[in-house]
Amino acid sequence: MPMTNTLTAGMERARELAAELALDQALKYLNRNPDENLPRILDFVERLAPDEGQKKNIRVLKKRLADDERAFAQIKRLASNQKMLKNFMNIWVIKAIVLGGPHRNALMKRYNVHIPCAILVDPTSACNQRCRGCWAGKYQQMDRLEPELLNRILREAKDLGIYWIVFSGGEPFAYPELLDVVAEHPDLAFMAYTNGTLIYDKVADRLAELANFTPAISLEGWREEADARRGEGVFDKIVATMDRLRERGIFFGASVTVTRQNIDTIFSDEFIDFLVDKGAVYAWSFHYIPVGRGPNLDMMITPEQRAWLVERVAQIRNTKPILIADFWNDGHFTGGCIAGGKMYLHINAAGDVEPCAFAHFASDNIHDKSLLEVLSSPLFTAYQARQPFYKKSAYAPCPIIDVPQALRDIVAESGARPTHSGAEDVLTGTSAAFLDRRSAQWRQVADTLEERYYGTEIKNVGK
Repeated sequence: MPMTNTLTAGMERARELAAELALDQALKYLNRNPDENLPRILDFVERLAPDEGQKKNIRVLKKRLADDERAFAQIKRLASNQKMLKNFMNIWVIKAIVLGGPHRNALMKRYNVHIPCAILVDPTSACNQRCRGCWAGKYQQMDRLEPELLNRILREAKDLGIYWIVFSGGEPFAYPELLDVVAEHPDLAFMAYTNGTLIYDKVADRLAELANFTPAISLEGWREEADARRGEGVFDKIVATMDRLRERGIFFGASVTVTRQNIDTIFSDEFIDFLVDKGAVYAWSFHYIPVGRGPNLDMMITPEQRAWLVERVAQIRNTKPILIADFWNDGHFTGGCIAGGKMYLHINAAGDVEPCAFAHFASDNIHDKSLLEVLSSPLFTAYQARQPFYKKSAYAPCPIIDVPQALRDIVAESGARPTHSGAEDVLTGTSAAFLDRRSAQWRQVADTLEERYYGTEIKNVGK
């Protein structure tokens, strides 16, 4: 190794050790007196944050905690699991932001390719359920990434400064080697979208031991809604899993699919309070997208419902101690669509590298190329060249349901292929025609929301 590289690596390691030491000391203070020392911890994180946007978000959080006793109580509950809190703070703040950000920037300049901060990987397409409308329901059910390949992907991710790994499927916990692979990478932070029915006591004990893995449990409402989509008895199994995770101090969240039929239920005060009381730290809100098994256009939320959701999510953020991300309405926070290698990409269980979990097209396969090579694929190049897909409003970030012509152009230009039968239905035919009409209706609403809340045209969101 050249002397310059050796010195650089040594300096980076010295900075990492210094930051870890400061973090360790800060968490010890937090454990002794959370009420007094939590603001000091956030001051520390604010100083480490490399850009003003992140610093601003931390200041908002500090004010929220000062004004909201329930939010402060949630943070104190998280602080009770010192091992998990330390691991995630170390990985997210020190490795991913302080060190990983500059490292990714340097590599992007060197290779002239965009490197995301996270990757979504399906270890297996196998699942113990057959949920109605599952976005992944048309993949081949016997596909899987062998542990050797999965470990290779994770090593290459770290080499690129990517420390945030999300699992999906299929059902990630149906992959027998899942937690053994996680154990080989204690310097990564993991999350899994899971139906929650396979997290038994033994699995929960292992998650508590690893302390770098947070499950996001899929849920569509109360027992009636959940069992109708996922099978009889599933809701009770999910509740038991939540109790198991909370008892062990494991950070977990919920993943909710918002449909025309359940939107009022899952965003009601009662349901959000239920998630908080069960111990959920966060909730990911996914608008139903008509892809996968049995696409049902009637399940998509209406433009009026989506507009209501903008205001409702903002209200929940101001009143409930739970983090909610609404990917299709949060374009102002994310800089537009986060997919296509911008902030993440999707590797399915066959190894096909897709722009996102819902755009089932690929031009490369991870079996044949490195992670760095697939980031410069024709598909991602065409995708990123068009971001943001709708410049008038960040409330319309998606090339599937907001600007469907963009996805058609991307696929045509890159020569990408559908990764399962029926994936092309969003490009042509009945589904495509419906998406054209619905997206035009929504863009009119999005323009109104943009003017109401921001008053300016979006010029370079995400650039």
